[in-house]
Amino acid sequence: MENQNRAASEPAELSYEESYAQLQTILEQLEAADLPLADSLDLYEAGVKLAERCGLLLEEAELRVRKWGPDGTFSELNDAER
Repeated sequence: MENQNRAASEPAELSYEESYAQLQTILEQLEAADLPLADSLDLYEAGVKLAERCGLLLEEAELRVRKWGPDGTFSELNDAER
C-alpha cells in the first residue's frame, strides 16, 4: 500500500488534474475494497492531502480570474482582496 500512495503523499508537485484523478482513485479504493484499518487510514490521509491541494489550486485559479476586470483590464489584487 505504501508504494501505491507515494505520489499521493507529495501532492504539492501535482497539477489539479493529477491530484483530482488520484483522489478519485483513492475514493474508489476506499469504497470498493475491504481494506485493513491501517491501509484505510493511509488512504484517507493521502486523500485529505490531495483534497487540500485541489482546494488550493482552485483558490489560486479564482484569484487569477478575479484579477481581470469586466472591461478586460488586468489589475493586481491587494492583500485585502486575497
